[in-house]
Amino acid sequence: MLVDLTLEVTAEMVAIANSNLKRSFSGHLGTHFDIMNKTFPIDFCIRKGYVFDVSHLTVDNPEYEITPQDVDLSLVHEDMFVGFHTGFITRVPYGSEQYFNHHPQLSHELIDALLQKHVSLLGLDCSGMRNGAEHNVMDQHCADHGVFVVENMINLDQVAGKNATFYTFPIRFACYSGLPSRVVSEVN
Repeated sequence: MLVDLTLEVTAEMVAIANSNLKRSFSGHLGTHFDIMNKTFPIDFCIRKGYVFDVSHLTVDNPEYEITPQDVDLSLVHEDMFVGFHTGFITRVPYGSEQYFNHHPQLSHELIDALLQKHVSLLGLDCSGMRNGAEHNVMDQHCADHGVFVVENMINLDQVAGKNATFYTFPIRFACYSGLPSRVVSEVN
């Protein structure tokens, strides 16, 4: 079964997002990852992976920090795609000020634990791993460790808790800080 994890972007969404996030036209619109100053390795296009369902933690607390204690890190292995289904993208309109600035976050401890596991990709159904000034800093930290963060994904609930293969195809834009991507999973 194939599941499309890519947010469909409409003209209305572009207008709303651009009014709240001025970088939308630099590759940060819809499902994308922050490339920072790195090159996306072609072998990252296909990765085995797992999505954790943490939506029960975030439904009443939209800015919840997901910690290592909230997930089973024994399921995470080297070179994986690791996703987090928070449900946020279904509860808050994409492009709104709240969507960009008041979303669930991965704790510093969880990010470091995932980096120590040498994963390849981290996927989220919100606008980033961290809010505010920490957003770019932590994306750069991950990129410096060879890990890319895919943001604004949809349908993660359909693959949460299942072993799957993830196909991530970024657009080959040069000199952009983010790369729009088509992301599809295949449940094994």
